[in-house]
Amino acid sequence: MPETNSNPKDRLMADLRQVVSDAEALLKLTASDLSESTVSLRERLQQNLTQARERLLTLQSNATERAKAAGHQADDYVHEHPWQAVAIGAGIGLVVGLLIGRR
Repeated sequence: MPETNSNPKDRLMADLRQVVSDAEALLKLTASDLSESTVSLRERLQQNLTQARERLLTLQSNATERAKAAGHQADDYVHEHPWQAVAIGAGIGLVVGLLIGRR
């Protein structure tokens, strides 16, 4: 069952994880079929699954590193400019409050 995230990248990652999981289950179910075409297909599928799993892990670690870097930059900015950060937060809160109040 796919997750309902608002971020399309998160949905894509969840969908890819589900596809990999389903493909692994399919490999297990066809393990007893020893015909040449099935064995060949299973080998190709296993190679593709390994590559997909490695790419997913790479994408996940890259996204984590970027999020950490962005968090550190925001933290540095707030420490260097505390009053500007408070003003920005208050301004965003005001705009959100006005938008909610209109409904």
